[in-house]
Amino acid sequence: MSDAVSDERMWILITPDKCSGCRLCEVACSLEHEGVIWPEASRIRIFEEFPGVNVPHTCVQCPDYPCVNSCNFGALSVDEKTGAVLVDEDKCTGCGACVLACPGNVPRIPAGKESVVICDLCGGNPKCVEVCHEAGHDALKLIRGNYRSIYRTFAKDPLEKTDDLARKLYGEELMG
Repeated sequence: MSDAVSDERMWILITPDKCSGCRLCEVACSLEHEGVIWPEASRIRIFEEFPGVNVPHTCVQCPDYPCVNSCNFGALSVDEKTGAVLVDEDKCTGCGACVLACPGNVPRIPAGKESVVICDLCGGNPKCVEVCHEAGHDALKLIRGNYRSIYRTFAKDPLEKTDDLARKLYGEELMG
């Protein structure tokens, strides 16, 4: 992969406090990738661990691509145009190495599917971003640029991100 792609890439900036929890992003994603409404196979997930705290969660395309590097079957690659992780379903064995390697717990193998699902940014036009904007929420925004120094802020487990947001909303004393 060229240095230009590793430094200048696309990624989805998530603003959790703008998320209504409508899950239209999950519907749009599953329709785009699976051809049916199947939120469990969506590449973006909404987590609500506390009332009113909805946190969208998807791949942030880590600069070192631990998921891609962990795959021994060549099922994962990087899109040179977007910097997104691509899954070759024919090569994926469902071994789960990429799931374990991801610092954000993003890749998963939904029940009824034999391969891993990871956000591919819809080739540069993410349907989740489009539908979120059309719904008037704008919790998701496609960004192009260098985020090498800040990506770890976003590459977190969804429960950790939800807890962080709940502490900001409810305060430390209510969260324990």
